[in-house]
Amino acid sequence: MRYGSLFLIALAVTTLARAQDTAAVAYDSSALFASDELIEFRLATDLRALFKDRGTKRPYRAATLAYTGADGNAVSIPLKVRTRGIYRLKNCAFPPIRMNFAKGAIAGTVFAGEDKPKLTTHCQDNELYEQNLLQEYLLYKAYSLLTPIGHRVRLARVTYLDGDGDGGKPHARRYALLIEDPERMAARQGGKIIDAKGAVADDLDPYHTAMVGVFEYFAANTDYSIPGLHNIELIQNTDAVFPIAYDFDWSGAIGAPYAKPDPKLPIKDVKTRLYRGYCPGADHFAKVFAAFNEKKDAIYALYTDLKPLDRDNVKRAHRYFDDFYRVINDPKKVRSEIMDNCRG
Repeated sequence: MRYGSLFLIALAVTTLARAQDTAAVAYDSSALFASDELIEFRLATDLRALFKDRGTKRPYRAATLAYTGADGNAVSIPLKVRTRGIYRLKNCAFPPIRMNFAKGAIAGTVFAGEDKPKLTTHCQDNELYEQNLLQEYLLYKAYSLLTPIGHRVRLARVTYLDGDGDGGKPHARRYALLIEDPERMAARQGGKIIDAKGAVADDLDPYHTAMVGVFEYFAANTDYSIPGLHNIELIQNTDAVFPIAYDFDWSGAIGAPYAKPDPKLPIKDVKTRLYRGYCPGADHFAKVFAAFNEKKDAIYALYTDLKPLDRDNVKRAHRYFDDFYRVINDPKKVRSEIMDNCRG
């Protein structure tokens, strides 16, 4: 039995399990992710208790989100939050957060229509890790320039309060990254998230399979697996199954202090690019390379235009991406760096 056949079996099981819900979730337009403007808000909860939620049992805890509306009036939203993640959950002083809104509480607010967006936080309370977060935000934005089939994001500046509402004790004020809920992202594409592992190239839309592989190479991210659904989501709609890349904090383009390649890989530094994607065909690679070339100036401008990003990091990112563009525009390097390493 081919590995791809295992995926088809898993897909059939997933489809059967959702037989009671055959229609895709209706997508309501999102005010939160319709804008690229920085959003500022306060998030108050029992941080001391939240920071202890590192095991398999991570309860939702009561919280309050407050911001100033466009009309100048104060807006206060009750919600629930819990810790999430894998590595960052275990190793970061400030873990990533899953937000959980009640529909009635967010009607008429900028969060209207949202359900459970992710909040990616600073790992450690210092400038270095905040710069890492800003660079991860920019990788998401670069991805969205290249394809609409991916998570929308929005940059936030959050004041964290330990306690109840504005009466809580200030803990930190840092940039954070709001990430679109997976189910809403899939609904925007007229599809659903599927949890079937084992997909091979022939099971997936070839262009977006090439896009994921090349984008991960662009970012120098080897911390993903399409068949293992590690930092990869799959969307199924009436046309095909699409792989979606997310979670780029281990990429060489960022160079976070904790990021290290898997010891099984033939690289010793995350900044060394290694293509680990599938081989959907030369024609699809050519189309993806053309998309990258078309969006090159816009991608570089993302870094130039983000004022909180340190100017040295802007220069470093541009130089790092220059190396990527030298590869994809040199047929010999495409063959040796990508085609000779692609899987399947």
